[in-house]
Amino acid sequence: MAQEQAILAGGCFWCTEAVFLDVVGVSGVESGYIGGQTVNPTYKQVCGGDTGHAEAIRVTYDPDQISYGDLLDIFFATHDPTQLNRQGNDIGTQYRSAIFPLSDAQEGEARAKIAALNEEQGGRIVTTIEPATDWYPAEDYHQDYWANEGQRNPYCLAVIPPKLQKLRKSFQNRLKATAASA
Repeated sequence: MAQEQAILAGGCFWCTEAVFLDVVGVSGVESGYIGGQTVNPTYKQVCGGDTGHAEAIRVTYDPDQISYGDLLDIFFATHDPTQLNRQGNDIGTQYRSAIFPLSDAQEGEARAKIAALNEEQGGRIVTTIEPATDWYPAEDYHQDYWANEGQRNPYCLAVIPPKLQKLRKSFQNRLKATAASA
């Protein structure tokens, strides 16, 4: 079983991580920082908005179970790709909508997906495609945040359940719980 990775930024990494952990074919999701100039940035530095990094997730998946294109479909459906440097109340370049392709094939697929969405939505997509620079894993307490801390965090309780509802409604056939009961 060959594993591949995808790096996506769609606002707060706590919120995007929670979505992809439920997807069939995804074996891991790591929160981290990418796209900036500071070496080994901390959460506090990234939140300050001066490092240039985006809060992002690195998804490890089995391409025999889910395609990169399917991951992009889920990504675009569960965050707002029309908001420049913003997702809800999270404002700043660290919350930008961005894709960091790890191959020419991923870049081509991402460009095609954005072009198709722009065609459908009148050119409103602001998601950027950026070079996959150094990846810095976020601090341990950010990993699997929804399961460990998020369900006691008012911010997460307001933001994550609607994202999970979108996932369940639009991608029911891609959910681990659904696959297990089939």
